[in-house]
Amino acid sequence: MASWWREQLARRPWWMNGLMFFCIYMTVVFMPWDVFGKPLARAEEAWFGIVLHGWLARLTEPIHWAIYAAGLYGFWRMRPWMWPWAAVYAATVAFGMWLWPILHIGGLRGWMTGFAAFVPLALITRALWNAEEVFGQKRPSMRQRYGEWALVTGASAGIGAEFARALARDGMSCVLTARREDRLRLLADELEQQYRVATRVVVADLADPHGPDQLIEAIKDLKVDVFINNAGLGYAGRFDKQDTERLRAVVHVNCVAPVVLASRLLPAMRERGRGAMIISGSIAGRQPLPRHAIYSASKAFDLLFGEAVWAEMRGSGIDVLVLEPGPTESEFREVAGELREVGEPAANVVALAFEALGRQPSVISGWFNWLRANTTRLAPRSITALAAERVIMEQTPTALR
Repeated sequence: MASWWREQLARRPWWMNGLMFFCIYMTVVFMPWDVFGKPLARAEEAWFGIVLHGWLARLTEPIHWAIYAAGLYGFWRMRPWMWPWAAVYAATVAFGMWLWPILHIGGLRGWMTGFAAFVPLALITRALWNAEEVFGQKRPSMRQRYGEWALVTGASAGIGAEFARALARDGMSCVLTARREDRLRLLADELEQQYRVATRVVVADLADPHGPDQLIEAIKDLKVDVFINNAGLGYAGRFDKQDTERLRAVVHVNCVAPVVLASRLLPAMRERGRGAMIISGSIAGRQPLPRHAIYSASKAFDLLFGEAVWAEMRGSGIDVLVLEPGPTESEFREVAGELREVGEPAANVVALAFEALGRQPSVISGWFNWLRANTTRLAPRSITALAAERVIMEQTPTALR
């Protein structure tokens, strides 16, 4: 745990760590007490040096709370949008701390007090303004970080195809694997012509118990430095109406295949001292989903498996991430037997995964998906299961309800 904290703190300058801890205190301790613990008669909020009292203060307290929460998140994740907004907010605080003593103390003492408060905050404002490169620091390409070859399962469409394009754009050669050879060949030609990288097409059925081993045999001559376990299979419908063999296939593709492939690829990465694994999970793995029982259970398996391996691989040079998208533009819902729904562009999901890789064990795509996934933690699973059933029922064909 101590080494993990050192790694996190090393991502930003010492003074910025101080600001981050201040935001933690304001978000977790001071503002909750200010909003819920302080009597209304004592409520005060200062904006640009002007102090509000009573209900005016209470109504504006959530704005300050949201600002500090955004600062905490922005410093922790080092988001590019922190520039210039962190500096702008610091400037308003510096102005307010200069103006307030002048208005409320007055005279020379007020001016001196205001100046004394203004100077350190002005220095912080300047430091934040000059930190554009720190917040927007460009990360090395995937090839520079990890190596030459990447393996992408489920590469024939959707998120898998976008992963392959993004990797090739970063200079990585790609092993493309799925069941549909024609689509893989078209994608391979696109990558070779557009990005001048090498490709290898391997047709494999990961629902077959021997499929993962056959895939590994086909690439044993390559040093695979990035493993994208994107292949996934869904199956919508009431459990007692579902076909046993197709249920077995879901478990093999979503659970058995990533375990077998990771167990064959990670040891060599560890010997080389660098590598990466991304597992495409789903927010469905955050709660039980009636009419999608096996799929949600399999994605819960992927989440816990990936996060555990993330902890095991820390310090080895191998980065592990579980990507948890919500509805995404792909063929997944049609293959799963669900009614079609508008989803997030696959390219956005992939970009988020690359941004989070090496920084956190898992990431949920989209703020609404994050809110939905984490809200379920607050309710008993019986309630979340019944609530989810009403939603999934509408997406399930009538014959399978």
